[in-house]
Amino acid sequence: MIVIKKRLNMQACRTFVCFALAYLTVVLSFATVNAQDQPAFPERRIPEPLKVYMGRTIAVTMHYTGAEWLIRNEREREERCSMVLTNLGVKPGMKVCDMGCGNGFYTLQIAQMVGPQGHVYAVDIQPEMLKMLNYRADQEGVANFSPILGSELDPRLPKESVDMILCVDVYHEFSYPEQMLAAMRQSLAPDGVIVLVEFRAEDPKVPIKPEHKMTKAQVLKEMKPNGFKLVKEFDKLPWQHMMFFGKDEDFVPPQPRGGRNTTR
Repeated sequence: MIVIKKRLNMQACRTFVCFALAYLTVVLSFATVNAQDQPAFPERRIPEPLKVYMGRTIAVTMHYTGAEWLIRNEREREERCSMVLTNLGVKPGMKVCDMGCGNGFYTLQIAQMVGPQGHVYAVDIQPEMLKMLNYRADQEGVANFSPILGSELDPRLPKESVDMILCVDVYHEFSYPEQMLAAMRQSLAPDGVIVLVEFRAEDPKVPIKPEHKMTKAQVLKEMKPNGFKLVKEFDKLPWQHMMFFGKDEDFVPPQPRGGRNTTR
């Protein structure tokens, strides 16, 4: 009888241990699933993209399926792109960003201008555009550039090292202009400049949709309160403004506003 009781007690203990292990396994599996569902670090709330900024309607970003328009044969005649490049002030060894690079119309030409000691950061928010750029670069044997997949809020450029950020017909499409300008400002070298090339809204003969054009007054209205000062202009392009902005050293960045974007 004593032996039988001992065996029964041992079997009961084994059964209890098995049930306890099974229960613990289920609990741990649920905890693992829940942990995987939660991000390691809580993400900051992304503000809503703007439709209007300082009274200006923000244009929709050009889709990658329209990329052929960027390398159309008549672009030189219409925009005098060679004149843009000649008057940029690009020198060998510079670090230049082609913001909204598309399929690389300007990227590849600037890469040759800065030479092997220089570098071009080609930023776009559409991976398809960067794929086209890489294909064209391989065809032309250009290697001194970095394709960067930016976001609508951040171009993901290195800090305090870029000599020039070229924005050709792209700034007016920023749906987060304040965040983008702040990030671009942080990436500029001490004497770095942002060059905005925008279709002239003052001229009704420029055959571009109104939301894809800007007046000089509107450009200044938006750039000054975001920490930039006009340092140079080139006014001889047939359809576009070409405005150079440096960092305003007296600028005091505004306090964070709880992640909300601003419509003015």
